[in-house]
Amino acid sequence: MKETNRNLGCWIALALVIICAMVIRVRLASVPLERDEGEYAYMGQQLLQGVSPYASAYTLKLPGVHAVYAVIMAVFGQTHTGIHLGLLIANLTAIVLVFVLAKRLFNPVAGVTAGASFAIMSVSQSVLGIWANAEHFLIVPALVGILLIYGIAEKRRYGLVFAAGLMMGLAFLIKQHGIFFAVLGVVYLLYADLMNRPVAWKKLIFSQIAFAAGVIVPFGITCLLIWRAGVFDKFWFWTFTYAHKYVTVMPFYLGRELFIRQSANIVSDNILIWLLVLAGLLILFLRRQFRVKAFFVVGLVVFSFLSICPGFFFRGHYYILLLPAAAILAGAGFSGSMDLLVGRSAKYRRIIIMTLIGLAIAGYSLYSQRQYLFELSPVQVCRLVYDGNPFPESLEIAKYIKENSAPEAKIAIFGSEPQICFYADRRSATRYIYAYQLMDWNEYTFEIQEEMVREVATGEPEWVVLVNIQGSWILKPESVPVIFEWSNWFVEELYDTVGLIEIPKEGDTIYNWGGQAAGLSATTEHWIAVYKRKSGTSNLTQD
Repeated sequence: MKETNRNLGCWIALALVIICAMVIRVRLASVPLERDEGEYAYMGQQLLQGVSPYASAYTLKLPGVHAVYAVIMAVFGQTHTGIHLGLLIANLTAIVLVFVLAKRLFNPVAGVTAGASFAIMSVSQSVLGIWANAEHFLIVPALVGILLIYGIAEKRRYGLVFAAGLMMGLAFLIKQHGIFFAVLGVVYLLYADLMNRPVAWKKLIFSQIAFAAGVIVPFGITCLLIWRAGVFDKFWFWTFTYAHKYVTVMPFYLGRELFIRQSANIVSDNILIWLLVLAGLLILFLRRQFRVKAFFVVGLVVFSFLSICPGFFFRGHYYILLLPAAAILAGAGFSGSMDLLVGRSAKYRRIIIMTLIGLAIAGYSLYSQRQYLFELSPVQVCRLVYDGNPFPESLEIAKYIKENSAPEAKIAIFGSEPQICFYADRRSATRYIYAYQLMDWNEYTFEIQEEMVREVATGEPEWVVLVNIQGSWILKPESVPVIFEWSNWFVEELYDTVGLIEIPKEGDTIYNWGGQAAGLSATTEHWIAVYKRKSGTSNLTQD
């Protein structure tokens, strides 16, 4: 009865955590999409229309995240708010999974603390927590796979081993970083089998085969579908050949500096929770009842850390992959510390003390981020985090294009703003929905710029959007300016200016539409021009 009451109390506490997370995320659900979300939404939208990924757009990511977005939009609608409601469901699922894993590893108090820690850290500004990045969705099947691996390590059922591999395969399919969780599964299954004496070699071999088969199946089916769609060569080039080049350009010394700076931001948002993480790491080895779990927990920490390392970019949202492991350590740290502090106190006194300390830690994290979480509007939050990037403006630009064009109209965007195509529900005239690759210098630079020029020129887009914002291009000293020269010539010959959007450093965005925009010159550093094709014009080629 006592154990039942304890578990019931922890589930009630978790329910309160979930309600708080829902309140925050629902309040901010209408935050405008950023670029990665724009890509996922646009390609998910194309999937719903029967267009295969890599036939509609080029991306370095595997197509699992686009399929996730397609499912979300089929349920919640093709809007930015609907997408963020889908994120809410994924995040709440991850909170419950973190709770269950920490509870199984340690105790119910550790489970509640881990769930609450993950809920707070995963919504934080430093990890861009309110935007539906791929990591939020990757972590859900990864956690299911981790739970299965931990649960079946001793009593082996090959069907469950296959299911664990399947979950890890889905995590990889959402984003390549997920492969590190699959490696964790391989290592822990191997460790569990080798620790048994005598070693059951048949069980070991069949377990590894079943797990590997599960990992491979989602990717294999995806490759088959993409091959049948006739775009396998493009798929392989962008997600492996070019992606390999992308993740090998960052020098180690610069990556180390990025890691130190970004990690400091991550920790500073939730300093008390990260102190619990440190305490958990110490207690993991100091307490005998926790020590037996050390190999699994340390393995989870190590491979979670490795999952944020590819390319040494250490972007804020990468750290979402590290947060479940950190939250589990925070749970161990809080549970172990409370045992030392109030272990011999009366039951109700112990509960009151633990509750007050837990609320103080959570409250401090939320209070320190109160402006971002509770005070600013969704648009203001977007501006706070992304400064002059045109994410709120994309909604208005897309609205103007949608209201003044037929559904079959195409858009060419010179910049990296695929969310405009999604909002407008119009097809991009080129598969190059990001300008970033055009600005990189490698053996493919001229080839991909020429391909984009051909696609835009032959696609006869009714609309052109030119983005004069550094964040939309990431122009480098070695960047080749061919695309700039051609785009200027292209719009001058074939298009009229119908929109000029100026984004000042302070104050509201200035929108100039129709005849008001003709002949205007931008007076701000950040601006976007919208062009409409002149009537009666045909394709031109530049001499």
